[in-house]
Amino acid sequence: MKKPLRLLSWAVFLVLAALPLLAGWGYAGAYSLGMTGLLHKGVTLAHWQAVWSDAAFWKSMGFSVYVALTAISLATFFALLSVVAWQRDFRRGWLSYAVYLPLTVPAMVVGFFTFNLLSKGGLLSRISYRLGFTDSLVAFPDWVNDPFGIGIIVAHTWMAVPFFMLLFYNLFQSEGLVSLGQVARSLGAGSGQVVRKVFVPVLLRKASPILVLYGLFVMGSYEIPLLLGTQSPQMISVLAIRKLQRFNLMDVPQAYAVSVFFVVLVVGVLVLVSGRGKRWRLKSKDGVLNQKMAS
Repeated sequence: MKKPLRLLSWAVFLVLAALPLLAGWGYAGAYSLGMTGLLHKGVTLAHWQAVWSDAAFWKSMGFSVYVALTAISLATFFALLSVVAWQRDFRRGWLSYAVYLPLTVPAMVVGFFTFNLLSKGGLLSRISYRLGFTDSLVAFPDWVNDPFGIGIIVAHTWMAVPFFMLLFYNLFQSEGLVSLGQVARSLGAGSGQVVRKVFVPVLLRKASPILVLYGLFVMGSYEIPLLLGTQSPQMISVLAIRKLQRFNLMDVPQAYAVSVFFVVLVVGVLVLVSGRGKRWRLKSKDGVLNQKMAS
């Protein structure tokens, strides 16, 4: 009975999820190679060569990686700090409810909120002017639509922190870190050593696949970079959409080429992460078996 249900679930997954994605990816690949579309003249690599030789493409890739790494690093730091410091408050109290509220806010709303908070005419600029830190609203620093992506990083960090807090708290409980911390303290470790040598390494190692996946999500995000980013450099998703929507038809195949490249990059990273996860689980099982045999 279980086998037919499993086959049925796989069939539903393929029909509703996998096949549409594969069809869209295949069409994008065919368009980028000149096999279909308005500029169809036979198979050609000219559009891919144009993308590879475009400095804006590599700037967008580098900028996307920079934004993702910075946002994930900041969110991980704040989430780890919160969970280690207030892990008891997650069981009961206001924090156990408040941590879920930011997860209900859409990315577009977060982008508008960040813009109204950090722009030259925003809330912080007006407070700074009232307190005398700046002599005019224009004198406030460029924290949105800036070349360093400060607004984008702030928005994505704000979105990621509550999610990572819940992730680390669940790992904190499932891995029995309270007991491990007590054992470490009984062996003479101080509170700082317990956090640095026990809590943080275990949490980061167990959460690393999800951190990588969230980093890929930040790299491919669109709404927040569209609202808070600049014309140059652009996030990779904004670059692809703008090439797709331009009046120059020669940019359309390049937009599909950029999309296909990003999908290949994401799939490659996912395969690498899943492979490392399997090897780590096998090593963990071997270590447990060795400990049992030794005992």
